Amino acid sequence: MRRVLTAAVALAAAATLATGCDTGGADQAAPAPSATAGPSSPADTPTASPSASTTPSDTPTSKPAPKPQKLRSGAKGERVVALQKRLTELGYWNGKPDGSFGGKTQQAVFALQKAAGLGRDGVVGPKTQKALDRGVRPKARSTSGRVIEISKKRQLLMLVNDGEVTEVFNTSTGSNQHYEQEGQTYLADTPSGRFRVSRQIDGWRHAPLGLLWRPKYFNGGIAVHGAASVPPYPASHGCARVSMAAMNYLWTTDKIPMQTKVWVY
Repeated sequence: MRRVLTAAVALAAAATLATGCDTGGADQAAPAPSATAGPSSPADTPTASPSASTTPSDTPTSKPAPKPQKLRSGAKGERVVALQKRLTELGYWNGKPDGSFGGKTQQAVFALQKAAGLGRDGVVGPKTQKALDRGVRPKARSTSGRVIEISKKRQLLMLVNDGEVTEVFNTSTGSNQHYEQEGQTYLADTPSGRFRVSRQIDGWRHAPLGLLWRPKYFNGGIAVHGAASVPPYPASHGCARVSMAAMNYLWTTDKIPMQTKVWVY
């Protein structure tokens, strides 16, 4: 819960729900915006006699095999298809393989890099490729039932069924930075704990702190919601952001129905 840094505001907020990204208002969807998510050197051959002249060897030198190019946003082709299929196989959601390294694929690579403890640049280089080859996957903490687990340390949102992680998403939770609203100072944190999805809005929520796409609230004003920007580090006011494409998927497949357990740690 965002902690109000003045005693007066703390007393006033005691009777309200947790604030987070959304400080209240009717549970109505607002109209959606119009936008939809070196050359060879001479050979050192000794001469037959001091008077003989030497000439460069015509024998070509062997060259090491070129290293595979890194895969990054904008790449296309069969290597991207293979990457997308492997990410899906490991549970990192990135939509349907289409051979185009776009935003969904980058979000999945972020998630893989987080699970593997690598630098989060969204580029598939040697280290990230090794993580793919090893089949790196995060582990769940829950052991039974359907649970949404949100790891603040790793910045991952995981769908878990009976202790098995089935799908993994890049998420961005509270930045833990102070911010100002209506003359008061708050801390942008995502409280740890065990909750349940208690309300939802199928559309845009124009919250006081920004736009929330199809939010699923689990702790007062704190929700899992789609956002246009989901960086690989904590950046929200308290909610757990996922990409808008990921949020659409979670809604259309009913992956987070009402009363779903949500564990934040």
